[in-house]
Amino acid sequence: MSYVDEIIESVVAKNPSEPEFHQAVKEVLESLRPVVDANEEKFRREALLERLVEPERQLKFRVPWVDDKGQAHVNTGYRVQFNSAIGPYKGGLRLHPSVNLGIIKFLGFEQIFKNSLTGLPIGGGKGGSDFDPKGKSDREIMAFCQSFMTELYKYLGENTDVPAGDIGTGAREIGYLYGQYKRLTGRYEGVLTGKGLSYGGSLARTEATGYGLLYLTQEMLKLNGIDIAGKTAAVSGSGNVAIYAIEKAQQLGVKVLTCSDSNGWVYDPEGIDVAALKEIKEVKRARLTEYKNYRPNSEYHEGRGVWSVKVDLGLPCATQNELHLEDAKQLVENGCIAVAEGANMPTTLEATEYLQQHGVLFAPGKAANAGGVATSALEMSQNSERLSWTFEEVDAKLQGIMVNICHNMADAAERYGFAKNYVVGANIAGFEKVVDAMLAQGIV
Repeated sequence: MSYVDEIIESVVAKNPSEPEFHQAVKEVLESLRPVVDANEEKFRREALLERLVEPERQLKFRVPWVDDKGQAHVNTGYRVQFNSAIGPYKGGLRLHPSVNLGIIKFLGFEQIFKNSLTGLPIGGGKGGSDFDPKGKSDREIMAFCQSFMTELYKYLGENTDVPAGDIGTGAREIGYLYGQYKRLTGRYEGVLTGKGLSYGGSLARTEATGYGLLYLTQEMLKLNGIDIAGKTAAVSGSGNVAIYAIEKAQQLGVKVLTCSDSNGWVYDPEGIDVAALKEIKEVKRARLTEYKNYRPNSEYHEGRGVWSVKVDLGLPCATQNELHLEDAKQLVENGCIAVAEGANMPTTLEATEYLQQHGVLFAPGKAANAGGVATSALEMSQNSERLSWTFEEVDAKLQGIMVNICHNMADAAERYGFAKNYVVGANIAGFEKVVDAMLAQGIV
């Protein structure tokens, strides 16, 4: 049995109830076969893959908090510090009822390669809780965040582990978490990113993941002789990533026809109204059923269906495993030319393979949605230097990083004989840097 197959089998056996983690490990290691096979003896001797798939540290803790009626609740908190070979652990904190250890490990494992691809000195980590911020008052969210940080702060530090936001963790939550960290440690340092502008946050951080997705998509199309202007796109989701992906797409001349939330989806033949979407989601925190009040010619549909619309570009920006094989078939049938992942692993393995087999350009999340963590690292730099850069400075650096990621993944794919297979290219490009650092640092 090959080394790659042994490790995949071992991961499944050791982590039997973590299918998302299995999926992430399989997707990465399968595409790394050419590199691993070429160095199998050396990697085996150093147990390199065993060390790569086993987190350096896994934290699991209870988070007790009291609601507005005086009722106590207990949630579970997680932080997986996966790999620090190239820098301090860096990755978001996800607050969502679906969160469990397997999902946090899948996200943390992906984060290793995503962070490596940015070219910045940051390692891979992820965390969160099964707490649901939806429907909670500000005081309840503050109570949860303070309790969560009271346990987690012991494991954080600007040179150790620097968490960020994620699903359910926006500026409000980061503020409460940072306030409690500062209160417990007495230190004012850049230990969380996504902070408010008044206390060390970075301009363009809010827009970064969505904007970065479009910068990479534009460059990927350009490498293949295609102009992004004049194209149509389907976007899933209506959170931070989706909103700013739609905004930047429109600035680049793309007409975005759809968006969605957990209840249903919107089709707007005139192009999604970003101002209306921001008001519904960022101000009112309401459902997409309200979109029709702003755009009477739009359609609202319950359930799934974003990928049934005829478009040139597919931009999944909601959550993991949201684009299935049947969706991929519909996209191909409708003449879609490219899919770029704004969320973490939103496309199933079967769907990814189908899209690639049918000539659809495919940019994996670890490359395409790296803009968020890249700008988080830029926020860390600003905090270290006690500086604040302009929006234009940060945006220009972000665009440069995303263009570099696109070229690095394209070059790595070409080098190993997988031209235009950007999944293989992104994994190899991210892996090479981490492996060099791990081998240099010995068996740790």
